Amino acid sequence: METLTEWFQYLMNSEELIRTGGLITITLIIFIENGIFFGFFLPGDYLLFLSGVFCGTKLLDVPVSLLLICIFLAAVLGSLLGYVTGRYFGDGIQNRPDSLFFKQKYIENTQKYFEKYGSQTLVIARFLPVIRTFSPILAGIVNMKFYKFMLFNILGGAIWTLVLVGGGFYFGEKFPWIVDYVQYIIFFFLAITTFTVIRGYLNAKKELSKE
Repeated sequence: METLTEWFQYLMNSEELIRTGGLITITLIIFIENGIFFGFFLPGDYLLFLSGVFCGTKLLDVPVSLLLICIFLAAVLGSLLGYVTGRYFGDGIQNRPDSLFFKQKYIENTQKYFEKYGSQTLVIARFLPVIRTFSPILAGIVNMKFYKFMLFNILGGAIWTLVLVGGGFYFGEKFPWIVDYVQYIIFFFLAITTFTVIRGYLNAKKELSKE
């Protein structure tokens, strides 16, 4: 049990992931977090930003172009796996009981975003924790046309990668001292993540109660 706890803490420590795991671990984490339902808890936004920062300061010694390509492909392919999962195993997911790594409210909240934004949810959701993981799965469940899914999947993956990795790389290259304040960056993203998830949950709960 202690080993499992330590492994979980390691997965949640973006700085340690980048320092010890390098590009392969970053790519794998992004792939899982973007479309496999039990990966919703993994760091996404701040892992991208910090990987850009570390690349800009050369603590992550890979070309920024390679970093961008790997993360972009991981995001797109991860979401594609989520779409396929939802399309062919949708009934099992919708009837799945709540557990530590799955809640029916995640599907319900994501459904609300689709009702409000349509296919654009796949772009917007890239910047929304939890919704990012479940939106491609739900797109598969509702049988969204494949070409439409891939269009917004690629567009969303490109914007998400360029904004966060590119922004992190710029700050890391121009202001290398920023690595001394990594913990504050993580706290900042965690605050945004927590606020977004709670607000989305409360809004969805309010709308469901009205219905």
